[in-house]
Amino acid sequence: MAALYSPAATPGPGGRPELVGPAEGADALFVVLGAGFTALSHPLLYVKLLVQVGHEPLPPTLGRNVLGRKVLYLPGFFTYARHIVKVDGKTGLFRGLTPRILSSTLSTITRGSVKKTSHEMLMQCVSRVISHPLHVISMRCMVQFVGREVKYSGVFSSISRIFKEEGILGFFVGLVPHLLGDVVFLWCCNLLAHFINTYAVDDNFSQASVIRSYTKFVMGIAVSMLTYPFLLVGDLMAVNNCGLRAGLPPYSPVFTSWIHCWRHLSAQGQLFRGSSLLFRRVSAAASFPID
Repeated sequence: MAALYSPAATPGPGGRPELVGPAEGADALFVVLGAGFTALSHPLLYVKLLVQVGHEPLPPTLGRNVLGRKVLYLPGFFTYARHIVKVDGKTGLFRGLTPRILSSTLSTITRGSVKKTSHEMLMQCVSRVISHPLHVISMRCMVQFVGREVKYSGVFSSISRIFKEEGILGFFVGLVPHLLGDVVFLWCCNLLAHFINTYAVDDNFSQASVIRSYTKFVMGIAVSMLTYPFLLVGDLMAVNNCGLRAGLPPYSPVFTSWIHCWRHLSAQGQLFRGSSLLFRRVSAAASFPID
């Protein structure tokens, strides 16, 4: 958004008012839009998390790939969502939504406050740290579907339970792989965008400026797939060994660290589990408990 001149701003060099960031009304609009997008996308993230923890409500079905070979497919998003509605009703698709909206809102507000004085990577890390406790609560509320549990319900009762059972560190389980994923993501996006804009886009091309404006966005889509394992490991650590069935055998071993979790998933060929929700083939090395 273009910077605005603020009549009430302290005069800068030459007596001109200094440029300021987006107005408060625009910030509020971003918060509202962010909350709306979070609510609309929640069923997708809910199903993704259940797939990440290895919960498979239905057995795989036999199908054929594009080459005509027979392949076992696990339930896709729509099949999974119908199963959730069948068990919990339509409102069940929004389990854990409240703490997720609060986490998203807190992250947006933090970004808006930090970006005025800080580097992009620092801004991302600060917002991640501040919003992570609510992210943990949201994750645990959602995975209760696996064991039909109700240990985590309201935000405040969940905060009390985590603090009582795990202490302050319980709010930050899974934070390290998430932070590493953010750092790698931003570093790769900026580096690739810089090289492409500098060496691949010709200044003589009439649409060079347009291409450069979209380079980082396109690189973000590609890099997000490469950094997905960090997201997966972080989410699994957030629910591991917290007293919920989804974080205990047979769904998951009790991990001693996020590196232990990474190695376990790597050995099973499951570092990208949940990255695709439409066409999910059964991996030869994977094993899932079927409910």
